[in-house]
Amino acid sequence: MPEATTEAQPEDYGVEPGALTLMGVEALADPSGALFLPVEQVLIVADLHLEKGSSFARRGVLLPPYDTATTLLFLARAVARWRPRLIVALGDSFHDVEGPARLDAQNRENLRDLQAGRDWIWALGNHDSSIPADMGGEVVGEMTLGPLTLRHEPQAGAPGEIAGHLHPAARVVGASGSTRRRCFLADAQRCILPAFGAYAGGLNVHDPAFAPLFPAGGQQAHVLGRAKIFRVGLEQCAPEAQKTGRNETFGRARP
Repeated sequence: MPEATTEAQPEDYGVEPGALTLMGVEALADPSGALFLPVEQVLIVADLHLEKGSSFARRGVLLPPYDTATTLLFLARAVARWRPRLIVALGDSFHDVEGPARLDAQNRENLRDLQAGRDWIWALGNHDSSIPADMGGEVVGEMTLGPLTLRHEPQAGAPGEIAGHLHPAARVVGASGSTRRRCFLADAQRCILPAFGAYAGGLNVHDPAFAPLFPAGGQQAHVLGRAKIFRVGLEQCAPEAQKTGRNETFGRARP
């Protein structure tokens, strides 16, 4: 895990973030799925869903047990790029309230390394209504940063919001075919972050759940590529060929 004292810039890693402006606040969408606020030096992630694999295993659904390690590795790379003073995890950080107890020793150490030398805030979500004190950091329902409100579940009619919960994904159609990727969905007043977790699914940006959040239209998908963000208008995004629902597990681009 990276230490918090070494300076790093995104260009050092060949990564090209996407620029957003939310309520006049500059934000940078990282290809990992994290959002960075340069003025505040805050890194925001949503829906880590740590220990989803072990949760499924308890119900007899066997998945490779590497989701937590992979998710924390992606987060470590984003932290190395941006060196934030504060990390905010916007809810559903664990797949269930017993997830923290299932963390193995190595992943606990990796999480502690990410928290070292900086502040850490857990916002509560619908999957993790409580976070044990031994996970470190501060636990909140929601928080404000200037004109921005950070919470797990987005609320219609709440401008200046950064939220998660809905796991936006774009199915982009081009001349050579189509691809489905996680994305940020944003306009000038609101940003819904993609799910950061390795095993988290995605909800198509044309799903009716997004309509109340962007009543005026004009939102764009900021699609996660291998090492850059691609800004795509909704007219270039297709509905799902078949109804999949938000729990579909699908691949994410690797940096």
